[in-house]
Amino acid sequence: MKRALYPGTFDPITNGHLDILKKAARIFDEVILAVASITGKDTTFTVEERLELCRQATQGMANIRILSFDGLVVDCARKTGALAMIRGLRAISDFEYELSLAMMNKKLYGDLDTIFLVPDNKYLYLSSTIIKQVVYLNGNIPDLIPQCVEQALKKKNLQHNNDLEKK
Repeated sequence: MKRALYPGTFDPITNGHLDILKKAARIFDEVILAVASITGKDTTFTVEERLELCRQATQGMANIRILSFDGLVVDCARKTGALAMIRGLRAISDFEYELSLAMMNKKLYGDLDTIFLVPDNKYLYLSSTIIKQVVYLNGNIPDLIPQCVEQALKKKNLQHNNDLEKK
């Protein structure tokens, strides 16, 4: 079985991520969406929330498995038997960073190859950070995120605003 790992923070998962995931699912027998529990970033959602949003967003998609991991992504790839790692490239600026990651991952786990996929044009500028900013400022972008993500972000925003009012 040809298995690929698509790792990321997915805070939150966007339609750009889903576009890359669908492309990978056409190439591989199984694609594992691996949600990083240790990110080095301040995340909006807990790892459990991110896993649940990924499950909801991929409902009905064949040959997709979702799990969380901590530690090195190459250890997750080795443990799951993935022979390739999927990475999305949006712009030239992504390439330099992603290439250095791919080279380090290859050094750490020589059997793992990195496959770069480019999202559809309508998602080239999209990032989880931009999505969060737009939703928090009451922007409406249903064509860029799954409905479950939009609802979860609005709920987080409401909780945040209530917390601020209490101070």
